[in-house]
Amino acid sequence: MEEKNPLVTIICLCYNHASFVSKALDSVIHQSYKNIELLIADDASQDDSVEVIKKWITKYPQVFFIANKTNLGNTKTFNNLFKQAKGKYIIDLAADDVLTLDCVKKQVETFSNTTYKNLALVYGNLEIIDEKDNHLDYYYPVNTYKKVIKQPPSGFIYISLLAGEEKMCSVSSMIKSDILKSLGGYDESLAYEDFDIWIRASKKFDFEFIDEILVQKRELNNSMYQYFFKKHNTFSKRLNNSTYKILIKAFKQNTTKKENTAMLKRVHYEIVLNFKNGNYFLCFQLLILKLKIHLKFLPQIRH
Repeated sequence: MEEKNPLVTIICLCYNHASFVSKALDSVIHQSYKNIELLIADDASQDDSVEVIKKWITKYPQVFFIANKTNLGNTKTFNNLFKQAKGKYIIDLAADDVLTLDCVKKQVETFSNTTYKNLALVYGNLEIIDEKDNHLDYYYPVNTYKKVIKQPPSGFIYISLLAGEEKMCSVSSMIKSDILKSLGGYDESLAYEDFDIWIRASKKFDFEFIDEILVQKRELNNSMYQYFFKKHNTFSKRLNNSTYKILIKAFKQNTTKKENTAMLKRVHYEIVLNFKNGNYFLCFQLLILKLKIHLKFLPQIRH
């Protein structure tokens, strides 16, 4: 039986978000769901983020805050806070995003009322806003009632996720703490974390979509997503090399022809992307991976 009001840990990571972090933190404090543990880390910001957070903390002394002396990166900084998280569920909140009023309530209710026996993660829709809070778009297109036009997947979504057939809204997700722990937290060798966690978790567990706007995500000029497509860019190479590492993990855990067929679609997409970006060595590595996948389809030779 599900606990009635389980503790939810929200880990908020900040890097150069002095203009937005107070609003992000306010959105946590003002949640309609109250049993929340808030852990904050600043990853050696070069703006006034630390000062802004320290001022905000004076009103909420129960909130934990650490300021990294050197930049450790998202994955390591998150893991450091995750080690002390006490919540049954975990939310990874960027300091420039905003939780809607009932976000946590709706996520916890979905876990409590689910029909899936092995539910690891819930996720929903989000509103994309600019730096001045103006509406830009929704992650999943909606109708006049703000309900999705096409239902994103629930249940066993590993194959569609691996193939890149569905857009996954990681920003609006909540994951079970014990499952994230069993996965070893975030992989600190990667430049970004969400695709890796989703690939590893969805192989073993179910996911469930919530048809609600759960988060406001801020789209800024320097957003990480844009770097995946930049040509001859060092950070772009780091991101796309991380995707390659994630695909290698997936290749090792795949056991069926259907899974490998799905993976071929994703690998083909990555080859084209990195060729356009001028990352030719990674293209070569991806071609080798593609060959290894094709070899899986050959009948085993019996001695």
